[in-house]
Amino acid sequence: MTDATPREIDRNHHGSQTAWRAILSAFCACLIGIGLARFAYTPLLPAIVDAHWFEASAAAYLGAANLSGYLAGALLGRPVAARISTVLALRIMMLAATAAFFACAFPIGFPWFFAWRFATGLAGGALMVLAAPTVLPLVPPLRRGLASGVIFMGIGAGVALSGTLVPLLLQQGLRQTWLGLGILSLLLTAMAWTGWPHDNASRSAPARHAAHAPKRWTLRALYVEYALNAAGWVPHMIFLVDFVAHGLGSGLRVGAEYWVLFGLGATIGPILAGHLADRTGFAAALRFAFLLEAAAVAIPAFGLGQAWLIVSSLIVGAFVTGTVPLMLGRIAELLPHHPAQQRTAWSLATVFFALFQAAAAYGLSFVFARTGGNYYMLFFIGAGAMVLALAIDLCVAAFVRAPRELPEVRDA
Repeated sequence: MTDATPREIDRNHHGSQTAWRAILSAFCACLIGIGLARFAYTPLLPAIVDAHWFEASAAAYLGAANLSGYLAGALLGRPVAARISTVLALRIMMLAATAAFFACAFPIGFPWFFAWRFATGLAGGALMVLAAPTVLPLVPPLRRGLASGVIFMGIGAGVALSGTLVPLLLQQGLRQTWLGLGILSLLLTAMAWTGWPHDNASRSAPARHAAHAPKRWTLRALYVEYALNAAGWVPHMIFLVDFVAHGLGSGLRVGAEYWVLFGLGATIGPILAGHLADRTGFAAALRFAFLLEAAAVAIPAFGLGQAWLIVSSLIVGAFVTGTVPLMLGRIAELLPHHPAQQRTAWSLATVFFALFQAAAAYGLSFVFARTGGNYYMLFFIGAGAMVLALAIDLCVAAFVRAPRELPEVRDA
């Protein structure tokens, strides 16, 4: 065995530094685009209503505007990156999310606020589609699970920050809170600015043949399952703090404390989910996640008390972020030798996720308004979506039990 030369050691060290610098940039992108731009709105929702900026029903629709923008970002992220370069697209989206924080400090009117909340969602959707796939190819395969966990921990870190920082900033005023979030986002954008890898000149060509029919069915089912998960999370993501603050009459400070628990769960969720998948496989880990999520989402509807509500906040928070690396891993498991197909599948999964989440946000906002503020109905609907996701996964697994026995189907 020959020892590595100093030049090889230096090259490996430099490559490792470049990879982890890029991972930090992707972490910042997730923190801004999803962690802050989306989730900071949840603890802000009661304050917006209490300050009479908007009525409660209108404020809920503004939260849904972010999810509509997320769908647009998921659809447009890759085409925009193909035209102007991935790195430039990532930088523009981070700046757009930052600008939206400053713009929301001035409630000029519902259309103004709606447009900027939509813009933050668009930026978040594009960053979700682009950031991790841009960075992970720099990481050795054996470390990609850890790397993806670190990247998506940015979402949970943003949730935790929004639960701790927002109440502190609100002591200075609602406008000051938006401005403070804008300053934080600007600092994170500056940190990430030079860490992105250069665009690859040689991009992988798409595979000529489609996947085996069983894998194609499994992938399609996976998109629907991920979408149903997105719908199932909406009651916690949009209404949790308002439920505790107004529905239970505990006040904004207590509501924010539950949001901190949600954020703590979201911070450690990707690492725990990756560890679980390493031990059981991604398919089994996803089924366990669906089952646990269904129970956790339903808990607030039963009024079981503070301890159970804490459990619900932690578990749902953990899987909001933890399901993301599980989905990425499951897609890679189904398409192990097709990187181009993996990127396409991830984009499609994100689009399905965004579509169902936006539809659920508008739908549950409508249900909430029509039922006179019935929070319990929202949690039951969310739990039903999780149960349906698990049922679909189990049915498809039974249907495609022995893929080798089925003929290969190729595109015409």
